[in-house]
Amino acid sequence: MTTARSQLICPDVTPYYHCVSRCVRRSFLCGYDSYSGQSYEHRREWVESRILALSSIYCIRICAYAVMSNHYHLVAFIDKQTALSLSQREVVERWCTEHKMPLLIQRFLSGSLTSKVEREACEKIIETWRQRLYSLSWLMKEINYEIALLANQEDQCTGRFWEGRFKSQALLDDKALLAAMAYVDLNPVRAGIAETPEQSEHTSLKKRLTALERGQTQTPELADFTGDILQEKRHTIPFRLIDYLELVDWVGRQIRTDTHGYISPQLPNILTRLSLSQQACLALCSGLEKKPGLWIGSSERLNFAKHYLKRKRMLGIHIS
Repeated sequence: MTTARSQLICPDVTPYYHCVSRCVRRSFLCGYDSYSGQSYEHRREWVESRILALSSIYCIRICAYAVMSNHYHLVAFIDKQTALSLSQREVVERWCTEHKMPLLIQRFLSGSLTSKVEREACEKIIETWRQRLYSLSWLMKEINYEIALLANQEDQCTGRFWEGRFKSQALLDDKALLAAMAYVDLNPVRAGIAETPEQSEHTSLKKRLTALERGQTQTPELADFTGDILQEKRHTIPFRLIDYLELVDWVGRQIRTDTHGYISPQLPNILTRLSLSQQACLALCSGLEKKPGLWIGSSERLNFAKHYLKRKRMLGIHIS
């Protein structure tokens, strides 16, 4: 029986999630279709642009993403605290960037409401929008809806383009987050689409490296690297970007045995600080989806999530 999404995504347990959405049709989302002889490479830009556009509206920060031939990956940070701190006007401005503003809300903004009933109705609508702004399900829905419309129009057909549900994995600690991000950014390398991580187009890693080449220390559309693993209140990615790049390069060379280059025996700094072994790191970063696990983390974090959600058992991947 399918598990309710509310039992899979809980920002109070962890704000970090790995999501995968796949096409339902035989036709490709992107790439070259050898059956029809048609190239759909341009659709990668559709998906990437849509992800980055919505990241500036929703209170969900994108830690990593990769657009593949028939699916895409996201590692997302649900910023519930920011969503709850938005003023009513800020909520309206964000939500109505992508949606038509009801007349009642227009009157609310202009201060022309005439009754308590109207004001209460507006407040109810705005609070619904606020909850949607930190809803991972709504973000995925809005990404997929736009792409499905464009793809169906281009293919001159109708019907479902995406699978009914996207896959989500809860990342319960820093090790799980690190592994999921590296797994996503290295997808094109594993698939043989790119020789090296820095050549992987339509990934968050490529986006960050392009920003660095332009002299930008941060990428506005993506979650920031804080560089402080020990901070209590985490609002983004608790690693240094330089350490993450070193890790991705190391793991990428392990996965592609035909890649030229010297592999240093010294562990990346971030792995040493997290006490994550080479073997455990490589296993996670190369096979995150091979094991059936909806929750990923240490035994302590898995037990915490199980008790918080009042579950008798959980389908999890244990990280030692």
